[in-house]
Amino acid sequence: MKLQRCALALASVGLLGAAVASTPAAASGQADPKPYLSKQSGGALSAKAAGPCLSAVGVPTAAGTMQEIDATPSTPPRADVFETFPFVGTRLDATWYFATNASQTQFYYYGLLVQGTSLYRHTTYLPADSTKPPVPTFKRVGSGWGSFKSIATSNYSVATPRHAYLYGLNTNNSLYRYQIVGAGFKALGPIPGFRGFKTMTVISESATYDTLLMTTAAGALWTAHIPIAAGAKPVMKLIRSSGFGQYESLVAQSCGTRGGTLLVAVDHDTDSGYQYALSHANGTATAVTSYGKIPAVFNGVDHVSLTSHYFQLVGE
Repeated sequence: MKLQRCALALASVGLLGAAVASTPAAASGQADPKPYLSKQSGGALSAKAAGPCLSAVGVPTAAGTMQEIDATPSTPPRADVFETFPFVGTRLDATWYFATNASQTQFYYYGLLVQGTSLYRHTTYLPADSTKPPVPTFKRVGSGWGSFKSIATSNYSVATPRHAYLYGLNTNNSLYRYQIVGAGFKALGPIPGFRGFKTMTVISESATYDTLLMTTAAGALWTAHIPIAAGAKPVMKLIRSSGFGQYESLVAQSCGTRGGTLLVAVDHDTDSGYQYALSHANGTATAVTSYGKIPAVFNGVDHVSLTSHYFQLVGE
């Protein structure tokens, strides 16, 4: 039974427009959507981590809603579709991290997004009553983001030295990196050499490097191994030379104990998501398994990973 929608007052802090409620899009043959988000407690996250690999994908829409779609690997993949809830219209989005306060009395997601030319941080609170929709709040943190076409974040939190970075792929053929320090950002300058690259996501976070998985407009799939050390050059490796050109969003999550990655690639022209499994990334030696089209509607302006603050990506 679908849950009744209710209006939310958003702390917009300058966001353009208001979030609106809408009827969720369910794929043909799917059951009614499940309530909102699957990960409404640390226990649910722990259970998911111990269970089979799956892709938890967030679907922020131009209409100002957010929805979770979980895809479990099979042929074809199995889709679990959750209720939409009011959010805000965005242009670019980065990973949503699940966290809790010190007393574990408040659960929430946080992450970064771009609306128009401005960068915002969101904190999306999960009500104690799970029948009520999450409550998002927003804070503007910077301008000048109109020329960026993809953003991604890393979050190495399990050991020291900890780090968090924001990556921005710019139309000027450069990749920009910003160190996230508390509520602030430190610009580390552009990294040139990314002509023709289209979209990206993070697949590895470690004490000494991050690794991005990136596609080109021509359809190639690459990794960019980026050392944490200032001034270090990225190491680029080609995984596949073709087959990935139709995708505008990549969503990656760790799978298995040997550094595998479960990937959802989304074609925005057809609102379709496709699931892949990648072995530990090693250039053209990387094994890529296609599970096919996910039976759900991916109608977002962007698509993001829904994960935990403490889950690390180890895909390379």
